[in-house]
Amino acid sequence: MSVILNKKVPAFSAHATGDQVISLNDFKGKNIAIYFYPKDNTPGCTQEGQDFRDNYAKFKRAKTVVLGVSRDSVRVHRNFKAKHALPFELLSDADETLCKLFDVIKLKKNYGREYRGIERSTFLIDSTGTLREQWRGIRVKGHVNEVLAMAKQYKPV
Repeated sequence: MSVILNKKVPAFSAHATGDQVISLNDFKGKNIAIYFYPKDNTPGCTQEGQDFRDNYAKFKRAKTVVLGVSRDSVRVHRNFKAKHALPFELLSDADETLCKLFDVIKLKKNYGREYRGIERSTFLIDSTGTLREQWRGIRVKGHVNEVLAMAKQYKPV
C-alpha cells in the first residue's frame, strides 16, 4: 500500500535524530514537508538539506514541519545534521518501510550498473494528515521554494 494524493496518509513511525521515534500523529495540526533523498554527505543531498535549512524559518511561519528521510542510520544522520546545522529531524529508514509507503524506491543506473535506490521526492501532508502535493524525481535547484509556496497555501485547521 502506498500513499495516494488527496487521501489520508497511513500512520507511520521511524527512528530519528534526537534519539526519538517520530510518528505522523506527532504533528496533528501542522503541515509536514517530508523529503526523501538518496544518501547523507553527497553533493545533491547536502544542497537539498541546506536549502531546507536556509528556508526553515519560512516553513515554521507556514506552520509546516520539515522532515528528511533516507536509508542512512540514525548515527550517520546525527553527524550529517550537526555538520550542516540542520534544524529539523532526519528519519532513518534502513528497512525501507517509509520508502515503500511513499513508493520512492526505484531502479537506477550509475555508470551502467543498475541498483535500487531512493528517487529524490518530496511530499506535502496537510494538518489533517492528507497528502496534498507530491514531487517525484525532482532536481534540487529551486525545489524548496516550490514546496514552500505550496505549504503556504494549506492553512492548518
